[in-house]
Amino acid sequence: MFDRLKLIEKQYKDIQDKLSSGKLEVKEMTTLLKESSSIQEIVEVYHFYLEKEKELKDLEALIEDNKEDDLVELAKFERDEIEQILIDTEERLKILLLPKDPNDEKNVIMEIKGAAGGDEANIFAGDLFRMYSKYAETKNWKIEILNAMEGSMGGFTSIEFMVSGKLVYSFLKYESGVHRVQRVPETESMGRVHTSTATVLVMPEAEEVELDVKWEDIRFDTYNSSGPGGQSVNTTKSAVRLTHIPTGIAVACQEGKSQHENRDKAFRLLKTRIYDQMIEAQMEKEDAERRSLVGRGERSEKIRTYNYPQNRVSDHRIGLTLQRLDAIIEGKLDLILEPLLNEFQKRQLIGEQV
Repeated sequence: MFDRLKLIEKQYKDIQDKLSSGKLEVKEMTTLLKESSSIQEIVEVYHFYLEKEKELKDLEALIEDNKEDDLVELAKFERDEIEQILIDTEERLKILLLPKDPNDEKNVIMEIKGAAGGDEANIFAGDLFRMYSKYAETKNWKIEILNAMEGSMGGFTSIEFMVSGKLVYSFLKYESGVHRVQRVPETESMGRVHTSTATVLVMPEAEEVELDVKWEDIRFDTYNSSGPGGQSVNTTKSAVRLTHIPTGIAVACQEGKSQHENRDKAFRLLKTRIYDQMIEAQMEKEDAERRSLVGRGERSEKIRTYNYPQNRVSDHRIGLTLQRLDAIIEGKLDLILEPLLNEFQKRQLIGEQV
C-alpha cells in the first residue's frame, strides 16, 4: 500500500509542476486539474500519516532517553494516542485507495414509478420524488423533470428526472430497487395500515464519447401532452416518443414547452437508458459474489421500508433501522446513504484482501 502511496505522491507533484509551468493548452490543463483533484485527498492524508509517524518516533526516542517519571508518563500517553491515530489513518487510506467507480462523478437520470397499491403507491412515488428533491437542495444539485405522468389522486404513476451536480451518482447509485411504505392512506376510513410500493431506478448519464446513438436508428413519434387521468392538456403535438430500433428501448417526454425541447430531453433519456442496459449486461457477466447488493440494488429487490406509524426506516440490505423517518423523508438521506457507503467500502476491502 505504501509503495502505491509513494507513486501517487510523485504523480501529484509532477502534475503540480506541469500546472505551474504556464505552458499548457486549456484542454491539457483541464485534464491535469481533474487528475490532481482525484488524488489530492489521498496525498494530503498520506502526508498527515507521515507527520504522525515522525511524531511517534520522536516520542519513542524521548521515552527511551529520559528518566523523569512524569515526563515519561506524559510521553507514553501521547504515544498511545498517536498510535491510534495512525491505525485510523491507515484504514482511511485503504478506503481512499479503493478502485473508483468510473460513473461516480456523473449526473444521473432517475425514474420513480408507483407500483403495488394503486393510488397510494402513486402518492408514495410523489413523496419519494419530494424526498430526493429536498436532498438535492442540500447538495446544491439541480433537478430537471424530463417526463411525468401524474396520478389521479396525487403523486405520480411515473416520473423521470435528471439530477446534475457534483458526484451525484456516487451518492444516489444505491437507490435502485423497490421502496415499500407502510401507513394509513388518506382514503382509508377504517384507519388500517396499508403496504404499498414504488420502484426507483438510478442511471448514470451517458456521455457522447461513451455511446454513439444514430438518429437513423430511432423512430420519432409525436402526440398531444396529457395530464392526470390521460386527458389532453394541449392541442399541439409537442410531446415526443423516441424508440431505439436496435434495442427496442422507448422513451417519452412531454415536460418541455416545445417539440424541439422535448426531443432533446427524450434523446438524453434514451441514451442514458441504452447506456444503463449496457452496464446491466456487463454486470451480468461478472461473478455474483463480487456483485454486492450494496454495489447496485437489484431492481426487483425490496431495499427499504418506510413505516410511518413507528417513524421507522429500515434498509434491508445492511440491516439498518432508524427511528428517523420524519427527518429522512424531508431530505436528510445521508442518515441512510453514509452507512450504505461504509458497508460497501468494507465489503470492497474484504474482497481486496482475500
